[in-house]
Amino acid sequence: MPRILIIEDDTDINNATAQYLRRQGCSCVQAFSGTEGRLLWREGGFDLLLVDLMLPGLSGGELVAEVRKTSQIPVIVLSARTELSDKVELLGLGADDYLTKPYQLEELWARILVQLRHASAAPAGEMLRFREWELNLDEMALTAAGQPVGLTAHEFRIVELLVRWPKRVFTKQQIYEAVWGEAYAVEDKTITVHVSNIRAKLRPSGTDGYIQTVWGIGFKLAEARA
Repeated sequence: MPRILIIEDDTDINNATAQYLRRQGCSCVQAFSGTEGRLLWREGGFDLLLVDLMLPGLSGGELVAEVRKTSQIPVIVLSARTELSDKVELLGLGADDYLTKPYQLEELWARILVQLRHASAAPAGEMLRFREWELNLDEMALTAAGQPVGLTAHEFRIVELLVRWPKRVFTKQQIYEAVWGEAYAVEDKTITVHVSNIRAKLRPSGTDGYIQTVWGIGFKLAEARA
């Protein structure tokens, strides 16, 4: 479960963002000033920061600059300022992304998923493993029960997402936004078709049952039976 610190002085925006992200399965901590945000960030344990640019006490730009002195945690800046110079300045200070207000929560979530995926990317040569699966992230190759499985790029990313968080249930929207990196705006069956194709390719290895359908919600990995 990603733990996100929301630093936004507008109470309505802060609460609406936190409520939405909690529905996506995140743990959210809310701060309403730059000073409060800095104190909470120093306590640690966060996976990503959402930082408003215009904050009382300590500005968003000052906070981002301070964070970058000691940490590479993903930072997304939120601001009503639309000037290109503002975006360039914030990215130069170390922000990973910049979203202009007013924004759609679905777009914010898509950008968060991209940053979380980048932050959790495995070092070169590292493998991900789940039961009889082995994923080579450099080569985007999956081996299941010793057999190579030919997946498309999107199919591989779906499997990678599930393996990174093996106990989590992902909705179709969450899978799409994490894998495609954009807001969910496709037919509901798109993810179902991709998962069906993955299972078909896994069937010869006997591991197609690893991907479990959670009816009415989405998909997760099936834990090994005791």
